[in-house]
Amino acid sequence: MARKFLISRVALAMALAGGMAVAAAPTTVAAKEKKAAKASFSKEYAAVAAEIDKTVTEAQNDPAVKAAADKARAAKTDAEMAAARAEVDAAMGGILAKLKTADAAATEPLDKLKQGELTRNVGILMNDVAMQHRGLVMMAESGGMSPETAGQVQYLAGVTAYQDKQYTEAARWLQAAYDGGYRDPQGMLQAVLADSYKRSNNPQAALAIVHKELEASKASGAKPNETSIRTALQAAYDAKQLAASADYAAMLGQYYPNPESWNAAISVVRQLASLPSKENLDLMRLMYVTGAMKDKRDYLEYIENVDPRAYPGEALKIMNDGISKGKISNADLAGEKANTETRVSADKASLAAQERDAMKPGATGATVAGTGDVFLSYDQPAKAETFYTMAMGKPGVDANAVAMHLGMAQAMQGKYAEAQANFAKVSGSRAPVARLWSAYAASKSTPAAAPAAAAAPQS
Repeated sequence: MARKFLISRVALAMALAGGMAVAAAPTTVAAKEKKAAKASFSKEYAAVAAEIDKTVTEAQNDPAVKAAADKARAAKTDAEMAAARAEVDAAMGGILAKLKTADAAATEPLDKLKQGELTRNVGILMNDVAMQHRGLVMMAESGGMSPETAGQVQYLAGVTAYQDKQYTEAARWLQAAYDGGYRDPQGMLQAVLADSYKRSNNPQAALAIVHKELEASKASGAKPNETSIRTALQAAYDAKQLAASADYAAMLGQYYPNPESWNAAISVVRQLASLPSKENLDLMRLMYVTGAMKDKRDYLEYIENVDPRAYPGEALKIMNDGISKGKISNADLAGEKANTETRVSADKASLAAQERDAMKPGATGATVAGTGDVFLSYDQPAKAETFYTMAMGKPGVDANAVAMHLGMAQAMQGKYAEAQANFAKVSGSRAPVARLWSAYAASKSTPAAAPAAAAAPQS
């Protein structure tokens, strides 16, 4: 379930592959750096690199090289890949041996920058991610890069390490790119960095990355970036941190209040909190209110939590909703629907007497709060609010439960400020649920903030 709320491993791989395809054309970083810095190649390197540079440049329009490169990209076995790479090497006149010779001659910063660029581009033609990574690292460590281009090269070094499953190495370069202010046009940097940290057993580092950014966004009044929230939520979930997960889940629901976001947010808290049914019921109620119920499990769990014997009206509502949407069938309910329908008639008939008893001066706190629960289950939040307000402070009541349900009754009436004030009173095991309900109220009452400004993509 948790994997549904962030970028999946498959989607991440596809996005990275797409990003690399865009960046696959040979670059001229070294030429740009040479012009900017007015530097020069060493004589020894220039003597051997000129031919290689010409070969790599012309390879883009050479039919034989292109055909061999296509085979490398299509290879499905190690043997096919080795054969295709050998074809590329042959079509380029033994480019690998020439690169090796040039490696030894590259002594100056601009030499190493150019050598890294050539190595990376040959690696692209050969579909050799490890070779691409070596070239990018050579460029990044050459000492000849300007700040304008360093971030992109560090990012690509991290991406290629990630693709090669070198996750600690990936985190090293992606973190350097992030710290330097680089943000890729596809918006993938944070997701890949967080996953690299996770796969190298360091989820706390992933959480630290985005926490600072999210706090800065909130402080400035900007709408936090959704990818950043989801990255933080994934990291907190991976670290099994319930409080932090609830905070990021609430942020996701508040700023991006759509059914998919709410399903993700609620599912995280639902899994980590493992609440008893009476408390989990309030999570399921929020899932229903936000339109976030997606599958059979959601409906059956709600019905089990609400207990058709205790709150038959609410149970029947969920049964009918699930059946009408094709999520559950009568067979899934094992005949319980007919029994619940019978209970509803008798239960509704008793409401007036229950209300009278709760209004008596000597009514206990449990009676008053219980009456509020019944009216809440029948979607009568105004009456429920009356009884919860009366129950507040009475001896023998669960203060957290009453504050929780009072806030819910108020939120259902559009009294969002009052609801948030009561949710803030909830502590203990119900607190994560109250945090999500408070975010729901905030999403309804607060105008959408402007999105946080993203750093300009560098190229």
